[in-house]
Amino acid sequence: HMGTPLLAAALERPATSCVITLCVLVWYYLNKHGLGYEHVGVSYKKCVVERQLWRCVTASVSHVSLIHLVFNMSSLWSLGVVETMGSEAGGKTGGEWGSAFYVRYTVVMLVGTMAVVLGVTHVLVKRFNLERFENVTSVGYSCVVFAWMTVFAVKHPTHAFALGPVNLPVNLAPFGSLVFTALVVPKASFIGHLSGIFVGYLVAWDLFVWVNDFVCCLLVLGVTLLFIRTLKDTTEVLEPSIRYIQESRGGSAPRSFTIFPNETAAKTFLGAGRRLGGEREN
Repeated sequence: HMGTPLLAAALERPATSCVITLCVLVWYYLNKHGLGYEHVGVSYKKCVVERQLWRCVTASVSHVSLIHLVFNMSSLWSLGVVETMGSEAGGKTGGEWGSAFYVRYTVVMLVGTMAVVLGVTHVLVKRFNLERFENVTSVGYSCVVFAWMTVFAVKHPTHAFALGPVNLPVNLAPFGSLVFTALVVPKASFIGHLSGIFVGYLVAWDLFVWVNDFVCCLLVLGVTLLFIRTLKDTTEVLEPSIRYIQESRGGSAPRSFTIFPNETAAKTFLGAGRRLGGEREN
């Protein structure tokens, strides 16, 4: 049966399959409702100046362009082999590779790459007065993809990696992909991709070996609470629930900024911009 091998592979890579499914569903939702970079993307101005830190989460799983989505998800599928590998992975990082290892370090990469991107942008804006970087808006799962490529490059330098139709030695994959995306997509997020490579080296060099399942759960809890808090403070997305709670207690719901300035903006498709870690400069 033609579908059996794919289904079996998906079951062997449950975390990878879940991430790919989530990213595809988010892409479908954004395109169906005409939403784009402005609504879900991460930028220094939105996240640091306006405190909309929830965007660090939405930007990571959002793709505006279909090409962007296909490239990232095909690369992620190849890297999902981490979930099928055991003690042969070697090194102190997590001992045996597998789904638990994959989830732990994916969380580390999501948090770490976003921190590096915003940190580097802060230096560019404040130290070097490059104010144009303040409004550059990015989306995509590329940071994590590049981080995993780098881990493979260090841990399994003989492993083959599929970059679209091309098979690369994995030790060339991170920088080969960096050059490839720069040539094919000139507006690709160079800072985002380099941040992924940087965090990938930190993981591969066992600098996050202290992140066990408990620490990972604390990270997820912290990110979730920060996501909800900043979403509540800077948008009206949670306002119906807040209003219901307030009214049930005899109070009134606090006012906040809307995530979409108006109905027209909410339905505008902002398709032009940076992909593969996609950035869009306002």
